[in-house]
Amino acid sequence: MNDLFAQIRKGIDIPSVTGEEGDFARFVARILEERRYEVELQPVEGDRMNVYARAARVPRVVLCTHLDTVPPFIASSEDDETIFGRGSCDAKGILFSMIEAADRLRARDIQDVGMLFTVGEELDSIGASAACALAPGSEYVIVGEPTENRLASGHKGTFKFRLTVAGRAAHSAYPELGISAIDRLLDVLDVIRRAKWGYSDRLGAATVNIGTIGGGVASNVISPAAEAVVFVRVVGRASEARAVLDGILAGREGIGCEMVAVSDAVHCETPEGYEHAPVAFGTDISSLRGFGKPLLVGPGSIHVAHTAGERIAKREIVMAVELYEGLVMRLLEQRA
Repeated sequence: MNDLFAQIRKGIDIPSVTGEEGDFARFVARILEERRYEVELQPVEGDRMNVYARAARVPRVVLCTHLDTVPPFIASSEDDETIFGRGSCDAKGILFSMIEAADRLRARDIQDVGMLFTVGEELDSIGASAACALAPGSEYVIVGEPTENRLASGHKGTFKFRLTVAGRAAHSAYPELGISAIDRLLDVLDVIRRAKWGYSDRLGAATVNIGTIGGGVASNVISPAAEAVVFVRVVGRASEARAVLDGILAGREGIGCEMVAVSDAVHCETPEGYEHAPVAFGTDISSLRGFGKPLLVGPGSIHVAHTAGERIAKREIVMAVELYEGLVMRLLEQRA
């Protein structure tokens, strides 16, 4: 496994912050071409591209994770037990584990497996959306994210929106002459925080986060404008959350609403005999239309992803290779 660990470190040391994935995509494509996969670099935007690879046959199962990382770039390092660096667990360690598993499957003459590595997962899933044009015709897609090698039974969806509130400026000594946009925004945000956004036996309660808030021009001026971005992680359909929001905003004048990102909650396949649990974070799955039934699993912990101490245990990488290999064989045997 030392060669695999070295490959992961090389991958980490090629920066691929969202929007700048080109060099890493070409690096991954070269590795796959050297291993005699059929490789397609799918243009997405500018120098950004997805990497799609397959063996000889149309894939029935596709192994999928993302090429991009959050900033800032952090170079790789390692000790006897762990690999460190940006993307070590989210998701370059996963990506190379998937390639290793595909190699092992091909050595068994299992040819109907593909690999898809996407851009933009950390921001807007632009790569996954573009990948739908590849129309692979697969029956299953195994998406890799750090789940500590436990299958995820599902994850919450996205309902993100921006509120803009208009007021009227006035001298703060005479508030009756103005209308405070900040006051109006705080009032509606309080209702949003206390609203019931849904509950699922599998995923638990929906959660609400007021991510950003701003407005006003000075402490002695009644605020003429304010805005906030709110992120609701939904446990059902996003349309149900929209109905809740519409009810809250009904009759409130001077409040605009722009949708930023919307997706339904995701329910994943969990084959019998595998440990599984729901996760709270989002993935590319909602955008991977046409790739078949989703599974979600990967090595590493989401709790260290996106942090200065991002890392992945080498033993988890080894386990992940075996897990991906076994899962693919299990799924293929279901219709053998």
